[in-house]
Amino acid sequence: MADGLEKAIEKMRADGAPDVAIANFRHYYELLAGGDTGTIAEDEIEPAGHLPKAADLPEPGDDGREALERAVVIRLNGGLGTSMGMTGPKALLEVKDGLNFLDVIARQVLGLRQRHGIKLPLVLMDSFRTREESLKALEAYPDLEVGEPLDFLQGRVPKILADSLEPAEWPDDPELEWAPPGHGDLYTSLVTSRTLEQLIEDGYEYAFVANSDNLGALLEPRILAWFAREQLPFAMEVLRRSESDRKGGHIARRKGGGLVLRESAQVRDEDEDAFQDISRHRFFNSNNLWLNLRTLARVLEERDGVLGLPMIVNRKTLDPGDSSSPAVYQLETAMGAAIDVFEGAAAIEVGRPRFAPVKTTNDLLVVRSDAYELTSEAEMRLVRDEPPLVDLDSDHYKLMRDFDAHFPAGPPSLKDCDRLEVEGDVVFGADVVVRGSVRLEGDQRIENGTVLEG
Repeated sequence: MADGLEKAIEKMRADGAPDVAIANFRHYYELLAGGDTGTIAEDEIEPAGHLPKAADLPEPGDDGREALERAVVIRLNGGLGTSMGMTGPKALLEVKDGLNFLDVIARQVLGLRQRHGIKLPLVLMDSFRTREESLKALEAYPDLEVGEPLDFLQGRVPKILADSLEPAEWPDDPELEWAPPGHGDLYTSLVTSRTLEQLIEDGYEYAFVANSDNLGALLEPRILAWFAREQLPFAMEVLRRSESDRKGGHIARRKGGGLVLRESAQVRDEDEDAFQDISRHRFFNSNNLWLNLRTLARVLEERDGVLGLPMIVNRKTLDPGDSSSPAVYQLETAMGAAIDVFEGAAAIEVGRPRFAPVKTTNDLLVVRSDAYELTSEAEMRLVRDEPPLVDLDSDHYKLMRDFDAHFPAGPPSLKDCDRLEVEGDVVFGADVVVRGSVRLEGDQRIENGTVLEG
C-alpha cells in the first residue's frame, strides 16, 4: 500500500497537483487500501421524511434582494459528451432553438442581472479538455465579465490498478492513466484555484451550483432567500422519484443523524431492492446545490482542505474502449454528498421543470422538442406537468451523428406525448406529431406531417 501511494503521489506532483489535491487523494487511497468499499448499508439509514417544498416558499422580499447581491452561479462544465460520440465540450452542443448550453446559461445569467439589478458572476468549473473552447464561446457575451474569474479548473487523479493498488501506466495513451475525481472535486478545486478566496474577498457569500447540461437549473430568488433566511450551510434540491428514477442516487437520513446522499455505486448487492424502492426512498438528488461560501471556507480550513466526502469506488477498465485492458479503480466523490458533512444541511423539494438534464440522446430529443420552450429571458420552461419518456434504439440513435441523421428536419412534436419508444432504424420527416404512448418497430421512414398516436 505505502509503495503504491507514494508512486501515485509522485505522479501527481510531477503533474503539478497542489498539496490540497494530493491530501484529498491520499485520504481516499488510504480508505480504499484499508478495505473501505464506499458503500452505505440500508441498515445504516432511514427514509428522509418530510421536506419543505419550494412551491410553498414566499416571495423573496428584502432578504432575497440582499442575498441576490451576494450570490454567484457556478456551473460544472468538464464533460465531453463522449457517451454520445462527441469529442469536444458537451456544453457546446446545440440544444434549443439554435443555441448551445453555454449560450442559454449566459443569457439566463444576463437576464437575471437585468431583472434584479445585480452583478451575479457566472463561473464555470472546466476540465483541461473543455476550458479553451468554452471560454472562446463565452467571448460572444462580453458583458459576463464583472471582475471575477470566468472559470477554474477541475483536478485529476491517477487510476489505480485493482490487483496491486499502484498507479496505472498506459504508454500508448498516457492520458488514459488519469481520471476525474468526480464532481465532489468542486470543493477542492475552488480552494486550489483560489476562486473561493477571491469570491469571499469580493463580498460574495452564496453560490448556486448546477450541471451545465441542466438548463432547468435557473437561480431561483425564492429558494435563495429561504437559504439565506434559514442561515443554512448547504442545501440540495430534490425531486420525487418516479419509476424512471429508480436507479438514480437518493437522499436518506442517517439513523440518529443528518441527511446523506447514496449513489448507485454505493449500494451493496443485498440492498439493491431497497435502493430502488421509490415508496421508501422518495427523493432523488437533482445536483442543484446551494452553498454558503464562508461556511465552506471555514470547514475546509478546519479539516486541512479535506472535507471527507463519502468515497465512491468506480470500477473500470484502464482503456474504457478495451474490455481486456487492466481493471482499475477510479476514486471519486459526489458534490451532493456534502449534505452529509455540513451540520444543519437541508434539502428542499422542487418540481420537474428544474430538472432537465441531457445525459443521452433520449434526453436531447425531449429538450429540443416542443415539450420545452425557451422564453425571451432564456428560461427553459416545460409546457406540461411531466416531460415525455423517450427510449430510442441505442444501435441507431446513441451517437450524435446517427441521431441527427434520423431527425434531419428536427424533432417531432412531443408536447402531447406521454411515451415514445423506437426499436429499429426509423427516420423522422418534418412536422411529425406524437401523441399519447407510441411504439415504433422495424426499419421505416415516418413521412412529413404524420400524426402518430396510440
